[in-house]
Amino acid sequence: MMSSYYKSPNNDFTLIKGDCVETLSKFQFCFDMIFADPPYFLSSGGISCQSGKVVCVDKGDWDKVLTPEEMDAFNLRWLTACREHMRDNATIWISGTHHNIFSVQQQLLKLGFKILNVITWAKTNPPPNISCRYFTHSTEFIIWARKNSKTPHFYNYDLMKALNAGKQMTDVWQIPAIGKWEKSCGKHPTQKPIAVLSRLIQASTKPNAWILDPFSGSATTGIAANLLGRRYLGLEMEENFLSMSKARREDLENVSIRQSYIERLQKGNHILSSSFLSFAEESESSYCAPWL
Repeated sequence: MMSSYYKSPNNDFTLIKGDCVETLSKFQFCFDMIFADPPYFLSSGGISCQSGKVVCVDKGDWDKVLTPEEMDAFNLRWLTACREHMRDNATIWISGTHHNIFSVQQQLLKLGFKILNVITWAKTNPPPNISCRYFTHSTEFIIWARKNSKTPHFYNYDLMKALNAGKQMTDVWQIPAIGKWEKSCGKHPTQKPIAVLSRLIQASTKPNAWILDPFSGSATTGIAANLLGRRYLGLEMEENFLSMSKARREDLENVSIRQSYIERLQKGNHILSSSFLSFAEESESSYCAPWL
């Protein structure tokens, strides 16, 4: 029996403190979808611009630069562990930049994944390049892959088309970087917008699906999952990020806060009114955490 750092009142959101590979080795449950935001290995003493101020890009020891060989070994290790906990028809989304995404892609192919798309997230409000020696960095990449090359995956084509004004959705997503309203419980250095997670969750899962995030961070994946009627397990090693995640999920118990999130996502055309489930419509008995 594993102990959780936090469980939501209706058991649809669980946080466990620990290394993802070690934690995953302790149970057998398989997930419908995985979103992973692994270290980009950017922390090398550089500087950037944030809210009009020059800041250091070093995020922590977990993001320190590795050799190419070390990076490949790291990505192979956690991807292997995650693959063992995917249903046969499950898919995985992995975010990155040129610093790490090519390593991730090679390890996916080595393990037998089939790459479906590489999403280009084009930020509509990127920070300026203060060195004035490069093009402004305004994109991140999100690889979408399925576990097996021959097992069909779920893709909600009709919903993605509806969210794109009746046109096929392309693999270039123009979505703003994280807004201030998403930082009410604290700031994570690599926090992703709820809008990005909402889109990929709706694209690749059905309601009540189980979603895993092996590098949970501030648990944006879990917040989006719960707003959309999905269930979530987040694995994280840093105590301050776990505390932030717990506070964010507790905020969702406030009806007005939850409704404001939904309204913001609807206003941005990131979800349809029928694409999420109200917590009030879900019974506690509908959820269980099979690893606890």
